[in-house]
Amino acid sequence: MRQILTLLLCLALAACGKPAPVAEHVISYASPYPPGHPFSKADIEWMKHVETASGGRIAFKTYWSGALLSSDMSMTEIRHDLANIGLITPIYSRGGAHMLRAQSGFYGGIQTIEDQVAVYDCLNAKFPEFGRELEGLVVLAAQGGNFPGVMTRHKPIRTLADFKGLRLRAQSDAIDVLRALGADPVNMPMGEVYSALAKGVIDGVVAPADTIKSLHFSEVAHHFTALRFSRGAYPARAMSKRAFDRLPADLQALLLASKPVWEKALNGQISRADKAGLQFATTHKVEIIPFPQAEQTKLDTLYNHFAIDQAKRLSVFGIDGMPVFEEAQRLIAAGSKPCPASPIGDNRPIGDTK
Repeated sequence: MRQILTLLLCLALAACGKPAPVAEHVISYASPYPPGHPFSKADIEWMKHVETASGGRIAFKTYWSGALLSSDMSMTEIRHDLANIGLITPIYSRGGAHMLRAQSGFYGGIQTIEDQVAVYDCLNAKFPEFGRELEGLVVLAAQGGNFPGVMTRHKPIRTLADFKGLRLRAQSDAIDVLRALGADPVNMPMGEVYSALAKGVIDGVVAPADTIKSLHFSEVAHHFTALRFSRGAYPARAMSKRAFDRLPADLQALLLASKPVWEKALNGQISRADKAGLQFATTHKVEIIPFPQAEQTKLDTLYNHFAIDQAKRLSVFGIDGMPVFEEAQRLIAAGSKPCPASPIGDNRPIGDTK
């Protein structure tokens, strides 16, 4: 019996992966994505940097594929230290992130991922509502992203008129635009999209080209239209304030200083994944459909029109969204430049942990 129990224990340990790391501070990291996803590759790159920069005083215990963290409750889960650090998605949050969700739609005309993050940092530094919605969290990286196109199961989209009648998963800032075009948009975490496409629950998804390969969408959808939905950045990696306060000051400073490292890793992985997705499509029976410039111009006009509506609707929650929208558009028009921003959720200065 003892031999059987020993064997079962060994099998259980093998199933859980490598043994727990040994270090002065073992920090848990959780993500709803698998370790091979571009987001996770960037996370691993950042963790290696921190482990090396800390001289081995920090090590990470990882939990991938939603084993410890969900998409729609991630901010609450990290805030309560379920995992010390994790991938947060305020754009899918069930509540308490109204400004963070809406502001991601204020970036009409933005050109690059780097500019998305630069504008977000400036908005975060200027408007206290960002910090209020991030209370209890220390943000370690903001994330922009490739510009979404539309991937559909059976009906290709060649003009705006083709959206009519399609049930599409979309990010919150695109929902009003899609409704105006006659589509039936739904907002769901990206991790649920594959099964929804496979079952025919949705007809397509507003998503960048990297998902053709990284999320295996080529298996369940066959047309990708290369239109361009503008999008903004949002706080995407955060640490529980409780866990942050348990660290000594020098390691707190190390984590805060690593923000550009994580963002650079994310930007690189995201950009490479987009190119890989388009290349993958050509050999996996996915039709890549160019989008006429005249139709794109109409889409851009609609996008900013509804962004203003979204900014005004924040008043329902006691939030004045128009100054945020106007500042985002001013920054984009002026040419985005990096802004110092506090990663502390309650908007205190960087490094102020008292």
